[in-house]
Amino acid sequence: MNGERRDRTSWMFLALILALFALSVIRRSADWVLRYEWWKELHQVDTLINTILYGFVPVMVVAAAAFAVLWMAHARGVKAAGTGLSRHPLYNKLTTLGLLVLAYVAASIVVDNWTAVLFLGGRQLPPEATSWKDPVFQHPLSFYLFELPFFEMALRAVLVFAALAGLVHLGAHLFWASRRAGPRLVSDGNIEWGELDLRPILRSGFLRWVILIFLLALAADRYLDRYDMLTHDHSFLVGIDYVDERFRLPLRWLTIAGCLAGAAMAWSRKWMIAGVAVVVPVLFEAVVPQAVQSIYVRPNEISLQKPYIQRHIAATRTAYGLDRRAREVEFHASLDARIDTAKHKPLLDNVRLWDWRAFHDTVTQIQALRPYYVFHDTDVDRYTIDGHLRQVMLTPRELDVNQLSGDARSRWMNPHFIYTHGYGVVLAEANRITADGMPQLFIENAPLEVKTKSLKLTRPELYYGEVTHEPVFVRTAQPEFNYPSGAENVHSRYEGTGGFPISSLPMRLAAAISYADGNILLTGFLTPESRMMIRRDIRERVSELAGFLQWDSDPYLVITNAGRLVWMIDGYTTSQAHPYARTVSTSFGSFNYIRNSVKATIDAYDGDVQLYIFDPSDPIIQAYARLFPKLLRQASEMPADLREHARYPETLFRVQAEIYRTFHMRDSEAFYNKEDAWDIARFINSQESRPAAVAPTYVVATLPGESTPEFLLLLPFTPRNKDNLIGFMAARCDGDKLGELLFLQLSKQELIFGPLQIEARINQDQNISKDLSLWNQQGSQVLRGQMLVLPIDNAFVYIEPIYIQASQARMPQLKKVAIATGNSLVYTDTYEQAIAQLSGLSPPTPAAEAKPGTPPPPGPPRTAPSAEKRLEEVRRHLQRYRELTAQGKWVEAGRELEALDAAAKK
Repeated sequence: MNGERRDRTSWMFLALILALFALSVIRRSADWVLRYEWWKELHQVDTLINTILYGFVPVMVVAAAAFAVLWMAHARGVKAAGTGLSRHPLYNKLTTLGLLVLAYVAASIVVDNWTAVLFLGGRQLPPEATSWKDPVFQHPLSFYLFELPFFEMALRAVLVFAALAGLVHLGAHLFWASRRAGPRLVSDGNIEWGELDLRPILRSGFLRWVILIFLLALAADRYLDRYDMLTHDHSFLVGIDYVDERFRLPLRWLTIAGCLAGAAMAWSRKWMIAGVAVVVPVLFEAVVPQAVQSIYVRPNEISLQKPYIQRHIAATRTAYGLDRRAREVEFHASLDARIDTAKHKPLLDNVRLWDWRAFHDTVTQIQALRPYYVFHDTDVDRYTIDGHLRQVMLTPRELDVNQLSGDARSRWMNPHFIYTHGYGVVLAEANRITADGMPQLFIENAPLEVKTKSLKLTRPELYYGEVTHEPVFVRTAQPEFNYPSGAENVHSRYEGTGGFPISSLPMRLAAAISYADGNILLTGFLTPESRMMIRRDIRERVSELAGFLQWDSDPYLVITNAGRLVWMIDGYTTSQAHPYARTVSTSFGSFNYIRNSVKATIDAYDGDVQLYIFDPSDPIIQAYARLFPKLLRQASEMPADLREHARYPETLFRVQAEIYRTFHMRDSEAFYNKEDAWDIARFINSQESRPAAVAPTYVVATLPGESTPEFLLLLPFTPRNKDNLIGFMAARCDGDKLGELLFLQLSKQELIFGPLQIEARINQDQNISKDLSLWNQQGSQVLRGQMLVLPIDNAFVYIEPIYIQASQARMPQLKKVAIATGNSLVYTDTYEQAIAQLSGLSPPTPAAEAKPGTPPPPGPPRTAPSAEKRLEEVRRHLQRYRELTAQGKWVEAGRELEALDAAAKK
């Protein structure tokens, strides 16, 4: 009876295991069905097939070869013990299966599929992708990206499987030799090793071959280790230094020779000599360089390491693109320079007054329309509006079902059939303010109101974005919510090509199993035209499609000429293999090489994804383009209306700025001592906050020496632990200039104020300080926008918008504008007033040159030169007096007042 219960329990347990396994297989199959349909939706089935093949073929090939080697090792070991596999059929089957599993597991651990695949994709790249060569071995960058990792992986596999083959061979022999020894092997509880006949295994030619291959592979591994020296971090430099080049590399050749000699001695069965030949050079290599470093190099480091520091500087600048389409210009700025506002009117008319944080908070209050609408992010872009290039702030109105009321959120129909998409965008010109301090909107409300003929929106629905939920079903019997209209709601029906068909019973069953949601199978709202949308989050969408790229965390939305909404997102290729280059750490890992190789577009209505190569000189993207020929397209194929909105990515710009802070120093000695290290400039965004690093800022501005406004990304630098301006970085975004970098390097002899110093002048001004203290009373607070620093002619203009907002319902209003240039500070209610005052401090526009023979036009009598000088002196003393009184420096202000009185009496 008990036996029957045990048998029944065993069978029930086995049935449960089988049922769980079957459910796992069914669930995985359902996931694969949906995955295939998703790739089919994007017309990338070929890419999916290639991805699958690349993911397992290299491991399977190596596992098959390894199995053959291990089976041979096992068979030879059994034969050396005086028996054969054919005599033991059950043992043969079990060990064959075990060796097959061992080969596969070991291959999976040793082999990196993508290393093998990229080795094939990186062969014979075009010249622009292989132009850089390392200064020591003269190999192109592609060698370190593709070939060296593959060779290291291959050698690792040879070493691992040679060791496994030796162990299997020895183990098989010992097992069968012990069986033949039988009772003689154990005597009085002790193992009598002498009864084991090990002479056949030691004389085995197979074992000698294994040891020979192992030592040859070890020699090759030591040979390849020479290249790893190119990424050694010596704290003040990366790469091969003086000790490496003069001592470690020669000693490495001695180690390689020792491994080869050891292989020869092992083949001759001179095991002791083989061990000495291998170990002694390794000890030399470990001891000698350290002694030379301590005794000779360290006391003379700065002189001996100079050429190696130069290599480090040059390679790092190359790895981060600081020497590609980049210019370094000495910018001779002056505090006394005046700004000609008439000459620079196009630049000043495009100054961004809305800080993105203030704009986001304000738009959230005035344009959300319903609690479930959210404005996840605000982006800065440029559009040609009424014939002029204008800087705008744009934020999409997305739908967050988590913001629905509890009852509405719990109803299954609402998130899957009704609340399926966001609606439209809010767009405002970055420098336009209404009379009550609010943004002046060009696109607003629902239904959309577009207040300029230069823009149109024909498809405002957002089915794909940054705030999404899934799955959703469209073209169903249930109308979709489109947008609210008073007390009623306006509904719509999807008319695009996004998603995949879901009406058939097998597809509904697969979806129900994959999402563990039986309602998908039972609902009666699906029609023959119904489609299912998954992976609607645009970052998840591109990551699934091209997971070999690192994707930017800040996609942005573009309005096309046809009125469609299209997301754009930047993709990066990175590596840690660039010789001599410094490594940085970011949100998506550590690397010492980066390129913005790809820009992707995702249609917000249809979900269509296109990937465009924007850096054909990048070896990594060229290799992937060969591996996935239908996935990546050339930049020239991007539609012109989207190409106009491509921009220099902020993520890459931040990485380059971090590197440039140190690597702008080209002199080896200055670099070694970090004599001229920089910091990113700081600013204050509220009265109570501590100084924070200035974020890169997109602006429409004019670079020094240029006359046409363009879309730029800017960032100022200060000397380390100081706040005066020392450098300026600008990235260009428009047309063929996309990707160009400009570095303005300021004179160290001329003090130019940094943003934090201008902030201090603003805080010390008695009128401004009084206003800020008054507004920061209970119930309201001051928000200070990030200060814009713009180079104009040979001066800098500093512009800071000041907002006031309630402490509870945040809806910032622009209250004041502070503009500083040189020693002048302007503080007014509006930007227009500030520019007018700034014009009063600027030189008059020169009169037009008269034609020969034409009498000059009548005008007011000219002031005598001496009178002009006296007037200018009075103005200078008056301005200085105002600044000193604002700073509370009363003694110095009194002296200026006396000088002012004396100048007026001349």
